Amino acid sequence: MLKKPKSNEYALYYEKYVSSVPEGDLLQILDVQIKETMNLVKDLNEDQAQFRYAPEKWTIKEVIGHITDTEPERIMSYRLLCIGRGEMAKLPGYDDNEYVKNGQFNRFSIRELVEQLSYVRQNTIALLKSMDDESVLRRGNANGTEVTARAIAYIIAGHELHHRTFIKDRYMGAEGFGGTH
Repeated sequence: MLKKPKSNEYALYYEKYVSSVPEGDLLQILDVQIKETMNLVKDLNEDQAQFRYAPEKWTIKEVIGHITDTEPERIMSYRLLCIGRGEMAKLPGYDDNEYVKNGQFNRFSIRELVEQLSYVRQNTIALLKSMDDESVLRRGNANGTEVTARAIAYIIAGHELHHRTFIKDRYMGAEGFGGTH
């Protein structure tokens, strides 16, 4: 079972994500929380899925695309793989706003986006299952900061929780949302 990383295993910026992950079996937490996120959004109608709580903010579809495509899953899982396998090259950063813009997530149905999210999460869990204790404690450099593979796993979990809370509070809780979730 993965234990929470120590604060010297990741950049201070990620503390909000790591600290939000509950104690327990991280693999089980990752599996349960993805189901909770999927259940939260899978039945939204098109207007709800395209909702922005402010003009310059992402739509719910774009948030789901962001969770899948950028920080937590695809990019962070790649970083997890690289660092866990001993990669010593510095891994690049990215601009999440550009990734969301270029991902064009609003052209997909919410069901398609949820399905992609599920597939990517299952791959992340499988990757973590393939790593031994030595692998998860390896250190590497991503986006200019030192990080362990285990910290990345917790960042993935915490980042999703962060965005699920935003979806519930800022989107579904906003005036004009038109939903009852």
